[in-house]
Amino acid sequence: MKTKNFCPDCGHALVDRFTEGRMRRYCEPCGAPVYENPVPASCIVAVDQNDRILLVKRSVEPKKGWWCLPGGFIELGETPEAAGLRELAEETGIRGSIDMLLGVTTHQGNIYDTILMAGFLVRRYSGTPQAGDDADAVAWFDRASMPEIAFSSHKSFINIYYSAYASGAAPCP
Repeated sequence: MKTKNFCPDCGHALVDRFTEGRMRRYCEPCGAPVYENPVPASCIVAVDQNDRILLVKRSVEPKKGWWCLPGGFIELGETPEAAGLRELAEETGIRGSIDMLLGVTTHQGNIYDTILMAGFLVRRYSGTPQAGDDADAVAWFDRASMPEIAFSSHKSFINIYYSAYASGAAPCP
């Protein structure tokens, strides 16, 4: 994991100090803790008329070669929905519109520690899927042929879709 070693405000070296009920990185000259927060990200559960889910095969670490939902980090000035749709277009070449929020969860990452992940459902889209940014391949998978998924947060959103919103499941709220 990346650890902050210097204060982002004054540049002084940080120390570990018990403050506000836990160990935190602390800047002595500023007299304040340096808060470590989750990194926000979004992913998309894009579904076709046969309840198949669109996955991308990662071309970068972590989990290079594994399948996952299209998604990535939210950039400054971007909403979670816009970030998810941007990543969908960049990684798969399709454009979509959000039907609903499936949920929010966390995922432990190798670089940024805690990632706060928002998952959105997309049923309306246009374009022909083709591998793009950060993807070696893109393919539709039904529930029976679902490969092993790279990230636990992505597995969670896939399970939410199939248990609550797929054909034959409870209707969308």
